[in-house]
Amino acid sequence: MSKVETETLTPKKVSESKAELVDLVLPPDTNHHGTIFGGKVMAYADKIAVISAMRHCRKPVVTVRSDSFEFHAPITAGDAICIEASVVCAHRTSMEVFVKVHSEDLLTGETKMTSQAHLTMIAVDENNRPTPVPQVIPETEEEKQHYQFAMERYEARKRALKASK
Repeated sequence: MSKVETETLTPKKVSESKAELVDLVLPPDTNHHGTIFGGKVMAYADKIAVISAMRHCRKPVVTVRSDSFEFHAPITAGDAICIEASVVCAHRTSMEVFVKVHSEDLLTGETKMTSQAHLTMIAVDENNRPTPVPQVIPETEEEKQHYQFAMERYEARKRALKASK
């Protein structure tokens, strides 16, 4: 894709990439403590991040980075796991997707934030080469804050890469 074609990609709102997934946590999903495996939560996060990124760019994507995957509280068998994701920042070929995970006690309706992560996805073409993506338009104050923090992480990674050479 030429520079002219890249410049004609229409920027998209954060809300256009929003993806949600809800599932019931069953005993086979849990460890010996009766709580969902961390790897299972990470797999859900990666899957929803892919959906969100593909909604944003309408191209195949691959995961290239997981920043700050944080676990705050367990999710137990019988709870619902509720995962939300949206593209919060985009560069030439990469997108940062913010994923947040909540649990819901289906008997009481109580919800709690259980984990969050920032995943970086790269759009690829038919030859699996990086390809340009639309820029992001943050609208709400929260979206603008996520965008700013994503830019700070991006710049920090660039500085670290430059320093390592």
